Amino acid sequence: MDVLITANHFRSGESMDQTVVLKKYANRRLYDTEKSVYVTLSDVSGYIRRGRLVSIVDAKTKEDVTAFILTQIVLEEAKKNNALLPVPFLHLIIRYGDNLLGEFFEKYLALVVENFVNHRKAMDNQFRQWLGMGLNMSEATKKNLVEMNPFRSVFDTFGQPDSKKDPDQSS
Repeated sequence: MDVLITANHFRSGESMDQTVVLKKYANRRLYDTEKSVYVTLSDVSGYIRRGRLVSIVDAKTKEDVTAFILTQIVLEEAKKNNALLPVPFLHLIIRYGDNLLGEFFEKYLALVVENFVNHRKAMDNQFRQWLGMGLNMSEATKKNLVEMNPFRSVFDTFGQPDSKKDPDQSS
């Protein structure tokens, strides 16, 4: 999954130097090496929401624990809403574990979510364009209603004042 995320960030013009490197200590604290401060899971979630990638390594073993910490963040946020995934799906995850679902999560789920987000952005852009066209159309409609009014010639006959004439001058 890391390869997919990396490829997407290259496509969007982001560079790898935007990755925040965090160290996880035995006391469960996370240390941001960029800002030289300890951070919370909420802070890490904020980094990701702002488009940053995170890499988390165990300070003692140097093992990559990014997936574990990100899963922990997802579970903490799910706890707030009391639901993340449907119960039958959770049963499948437990029943088949890594064997069947590992490939699904690594390859297909990430692709499905990425496609959903891209489709949603495209639909939002299309909707904005439709709104813009609607606003432009309403201006054009107002203009056309005035110009195409069937009674316009009758009203013109009764003499709309000529704006070029000076009202103080008599003819």
